[in-house]
Amino acid sequence: MKLVLTGSTGFVGSKLLTSLSSYDVTVIGRTKPKSSLNYKFYQAEINSAADYLPALSGADILIHSAARVHIMDDNVTDPLAEFRAINTEGTVNLAKQAAEAGVKRFIFISSIKVNGESTSLNNPFRPDGEVAPQDPYGVSKAEAEEGLKNIAKETGLEVVIIRPPLVYGPNVKANFSTMMKWINKGVPLPLGAIHNQRSFVALDNLVGFIIRCIDHPKAANEVFLISDDEDVSTSELLRKVAKAFGKKALLLPIPVWLMTSVAKLVGKGDVANRLFGSLQVDSSKARELLGWKPVITMDEQLKKTADTYLEHEKTL
Repeated sequence: MKLVLTGSTGFVGSKLLTSLSSYDVTVIGRTKPKSSLNYKFYQAEINSAADYLPALSGADILIHSAARVHIMDDNVTDPLAEFRAINTEGTVNLAKQAAEAGVKRFIFISSIKVNGESTSLNNPFRPDGEVAPQDPYGVSKAEAEEGLKNIAKETGLEVVIIRPPLVYGPNVKANFSTMMKWINKGVPLPLGAIHNQRSFVALDNLVGFIIRCIDHPKAANEVFLISDDEDVSTSELLRKVAKAFGKKALLLPIPVWLMTSVAKLVGKGDVANRLFGSLQVDSSKARELLGWKPVITMDEQLKKTADTYLEHEKTL
């Protein structure tokens, strides 16, 4: 089976590439990934104008994980236009050419932000729930999904849409990496009395599910939400991270209402929402329809993540 992968230098894509050794893989990307896997490389940007047909010729499956990712404090003049150029227009261009080339299935790594930013407690997002993106990144992903569904109807291309929440694992970046640094250094954090519930997905679990979708007949033209099925509060997550480092988290029980008020005063209301609000997903469809189950627990993935972090720290 011939498979084409985009985003192979990214956090999810790089792990995917190392997990596809049993396939004939062609990578589409801006730069060639460093990997021991024997693969073909086709250099191209993800945009509305690129020609992908040489890379797609003879391919059976395309996994599209490349994206302009969510950026904190994005300072471009028109963020929505920037996100659309890659995440929407680039995805639609790629899918149209995939259909033209005779690719059977297009697996799209979308985002839970298509559903929205938060849920009420124990009222999780579901695959058939309302689409309500609230930021440019989420809007661009939602529009890409709509474009893919239209192409599927017009051409017969099978489309599989996967919306993960926050993905964590070895070499994770951004806020999760910052949190790990604070915990490892023993910094006291005012986050000891948070009783929200948030879904996460381990990198190993997400990659395992993507691979399950490659040839499972029941995955065709479906939308899936995926998680570890281990929802935790922010306080619980911090304690689990500390445990992974072999430490005890220093968490101060500061009232959430006080921290929320301060965050809003300094213009960090969105940060407060991620720390204190709930965001849960219902991944039962993945288990029931495809027979999928997590391959690793949250504690196990956090231990692998912490070990990788410490190894990296030794080399600095």
